[in-house]
Amino acid sequence: MAVPPFEELLAVVARGLARLPGAAAQNRMAPVPRPGGTRPRVTGGARPAAALLLLFPADGVSASLLLTKRSQALVQHPGQVSLPGGAVNAGESIEDAAMREAREETGIEPASVRTLGRLTPLHIPVSGFVLHTVVGAASARPVVRPAPWEVERIIEAPVEHLLDSARHLRTTRVRDGIELDMPFFELDGEQVWGATAMVLAEFVALLGVAVSPAAAKRGRDGLRN
Repeated sequence: MAVPPFEELLAVVARGLARLPGAAAQNRMAPVPRPGGTRPRVTGGARPAAALLLLFPADGVSASLLLTKRSQALVQHPGQVSLPGGAVNAGESIEDAAMREAREETGIEPASVRTLGRLTPLHIPVSGFVLHTVVGAASARPVVRPAPWEVERIIEAPVEHLLDSARHLRTTRVRDGIELDMPFFELDGEQVWGATAMVLAEFVALLGVAVSPAAAKRGRDGLRN
C-alpha cells in the first residue's frame, strides 16, 4: 500500500478508528503461546494503562510515528521498544494519562497533539494491565527531550516501514523456560514485539494491511526476511 500524504492518512485513520479491527488484528503479532490465551480474561484486579501512538509529518508530508527504546536500567522491560505510556492515576482520563506519560518520557507538549481516538483495549496478563492506546497527531515533528533515566533513545518510524511486509518477521524467544514463537516488526534496527507489536498490528489493519510475519534470517547486515 502506498502511504498517502499526512493529512489524507489522518482521514484514513479516523475512518478506521470508527470500525476497529480489534483482537483479531492484534493477535497477528501475539507471541505463541500467548499468556492467558488469544483472548485472556480480564480480571477485577487488572489496572488501566494508557499509551500514545503519535503520528507526525517527518518531512512535512510523509507520516511517521514515535516510539521509545526503554532504558537498560529500568526494572521492567529494559531495552524494549514501546509507545510512551504508563499506569492511569486515580481520577485521570485515559487521554490525560497518555499525554502525561508522553510528556514525562519524551518531553512532548500535550497542547501540540490532537487526539483522533482510541484503539482496542489490550489486556496484558504478565503485567496485570489493560492497555488503552490513544492515537494522536501533531502538525509538525515534535520537539523531544527524552528522560534519560527512562528512555535510551527516541525512534521515528515511518508509517511506510510499518506497512512493509519485509519488516513483518518472527523469531523464537525463551521466557520463563518456555520457548515462544515471537512475531515482531523490524524498525530502525530494533525488534518491536509483545504488546507494542500487537497495538501496531491493529493500527496497520486500520490502513488496510493485515500483517503475516515470516521467519527471520540473519545476514551480514542484520535481520532480513
